[in-house]
Amino acid sequence: MTSTATLVNDVSAQRSSSAAIRQTLALAKRSTLELFRQPALVVPSIVFPLFFSFLGNSSFGKTTSLPGFPKVNSYLQFQLAGTITQGVLFGSVTGAAALATDIENGFFDRLLASPTSRLSILFGRLAGSVLFGALETAVFVLVLLPFGADVSAGVPGIIAMIISGALIALAVGALMSSVALKTGSSEAVQGTFPLLFILLFFSSAFFPRETMSGVYKTVAGLNPISHLVEGLRALSLEGFSVSATARAILVPMAIAIVALYIASRQLHARLRAN
Repeated sequence: MTSTATLVNDVSAQRSSSAAIRQTLALAKRSTLELFRQPALVVPSIVFPLFFSFLGNSSFGKTTSLPGFPKVNSYLQFQLAGTITQGVLFGSVTGAAALATDIENGFFDRLLASPTSRLSILFGRLAGSVLFGALETAVFVLVLLPFGADVSAGVPGIIAMIISGALIALAVGALMSSVALKTGSSEAVQGTFPLLFILLFFSSAFFPRETMSGVYKTVAGLNPISHLVEGLRALSLEGFSVSATARAILVPMAIAIVALYIASRQLHARLRAN
């Protein structure tokens, strides 16, 4: 009897896991198609970072000769990591706002009323942001590469950068999803955009920390965006190595783990409230 009961429980667990995976994939497909069916949501997070990248290169191109500035072929090469991070940040806000919209229009409640895995609701939405983050990274690299944004790590480095961009999207998307689950308001999620914008400019996205001083350098050192950018930048400037690849992938992965924990806690809190 005991072995039979154990076997039944194992089969039930496998079926439950299989169903959760299918549900996550279905919701991931929905979130991805939702993004690409609305160009007004996708295009700005690609166009504006590219615009700022070329503007920055025009304005600050000669700063590469400053003492403390790392050895680069061009300012665009230095700024590539910041451009990727900027685009992924903005794109992740869009995905989290869509989750808040699901809560506002009742789709979230309909999912709760169905036999849907609760975590698949969160991970299905995040999957769309992750895919978009990887795509954005590839676009930024391919567009800026002919203008001097060289990737010293070559093709393996570009692949690592795309993985890193996807992990950054997961980390930021999870944090923004926490706001969506906490407030249930797309306006509240979109209201975080200025905060992200400020954090971006108080990081090392556009200038190395070695050239900073005073409070600004301290803030940039504490800013997690600086560490996301510098992990990516290692591949662009230092070449392909275990150290550079680890920084590019492990830093956003660590932040993503913490962000996913926070998001799952907010999801459970909303489930209890319902």
